[in-house]
Amino acid sequence: MAAVSTAKGRGDGRPKHAELRVIRPEDRAPEMASGPMLRQAAISTGLVGANKIWVGFVELGPGMRSAVHHHGEAESAIYIISGQARFLTGDQLEVSLDAEPGDFVWVPPHVVHVEMNRSDTASIRMVVARSTQETLVFNLPATDGERHQLASSDLTGQSALTNQNL
Repeated sequence: MAAVSTAKGRGDGRPKHAELRVIRPEDRAPEMASGPMLRQAAISTGLVGANKIWVGFVELGPGMRSAVHHHGEAESAIYIISGQARFLTGDQLEVSLDAEPGDFVWVPPHVVHVEMNRSDTASIRMVVARSTQETLVFNLPATDGERHQLASSDLTGQSALTNQNL
């Protein structure tokens, strides 16, 4: 990791602060993910000493989807860097929300969801921020209704689901 500034004791009574840092792709740390997703921590207690937020990089390959899951008490924000994402949510995953590059996605605590890649050729790349340092990924078995919704969802076009753009 490259330190941009090394804050020292200032001698003026103000406390020393942690270093400002640049975290490069090779500095990120792999973490548990849901299904075939790649998740890497960038801002975490282990990497930089962060206490109140976790920020990382997530990638989902072409045509792939996460497991049905939620993140417990964590609030999550997702920024879509590239790719065509679809988020399924609702009691039976009956709500479909599409997100494109430049969009933000808000995932409240305990909200069950699935991330899907609508493209068969390009990965989705996302920045994820969470309100906890804990790796809270609770993969759930899909119910019969959820399995039906997942099976009937068309990743590249219209869906049997309610589709809304963010």
